[in-house]
Amino acid sequence: MAKTKKASARKGKEHGNDLLESPEALAEQLTRTEEFLEKNRQLVFAIGAVIILGVTGFIFYNYYQSNQNTTAQKELFQAVYYFEADSLGQALNGDGNNYGFLDIIDLYGSTKAGNLANFYAGATYLKMGDFESAIRYLKAFGASDDLVQARAYSLIGDAYMEQLDYKNAADYYQQASDYKPNKQFTPVYLTKAAIAYERQGDLSEALKCYTTIVDKFYGAAEYQDAKKHKARLEALASK
Repeated sequence: MAKTKKASARKGKEHGNDLLESPEALAEQLTRTEEFLEKNRQLVFAIGAVIILGVTGFIFYNYYQSNQNTTAQKELFQAVYYFEADSLGQALNGDGNNYGFLDIIDLYGSTKAGNLANFYAGATYLKMGDFESAIRYLKAFGASDDLVQARAYSLIGDAYMEQLDYKNAADYYQQASDYKPNKQFTPVYLTKAAIAYERQGDLSEALKCYTTIVDKFYGAAEYQDAKKHKARLEALASK
C-alpha cells in the first residue's frame, strides 16, 4: 500500500513537471526574453508605436467624422429649406452666409449629410432642366434607406426620359421598382417603366410591368389604369 502511494506521488510529480516549469527554467526563459528585448529594442518600440498610432488614428477618425457630419447636417438644413422653397440657385450655391449643396459635397462629401447633398443636388438640377448634372449627382448618391435609394433611381429615370433616352430611363425605373418593393411607390415606378418601354417599342416589357401591378398590387392607386393598359397591350399583341 505504501509502495502504491509513493508510486502515485512520483507519477503526480512527473505529470506536474509537464505543466509547471521549475524556478530555474522560468529564470532562464525570462533571461532569454530580456536578451531579445535588449537586442531588438528599436523594433519592439516601433511595433508598439505603430499599434498605438493605428488605434489613436481610428478613434480620431471616428470622432472627426462624427463632428464633420454634425456640422454638415446643420449646413444641409438651410439648403434643403431653399430647395423646398424652389430657391434653386441658393439651394445649390448657398446665400453668402450658408453653404449650398455643392459646397457641402465639396467640404463634407465623406459624411452622411454630404452623401445626401448629392441626392438633393441631383434633384435640384433636374428641376432646373440640367439633366446631365442631375444624373451625375444622383448616381453619386448611395443610401441604405430603401425609399430614398429607390427615389434616386426613379429621378435618374426621369432625367433620361427628358433626354428621350427611353432605354436608360426604363432600366432605372426598373431598378427603382425592384429595390425593396412596396405598395406605396413600386406601382408608380412600374408605371413609369412601362411608359418608357412602350416608347422605345418594347411592348412585351411594358406588358410585364402592368401585369405585375395587377397581380401584386391590388388596391394601389395605379391598379385600375394598369388593368386598362394591360388589356390594351394584350389586344395589340393578339393582332
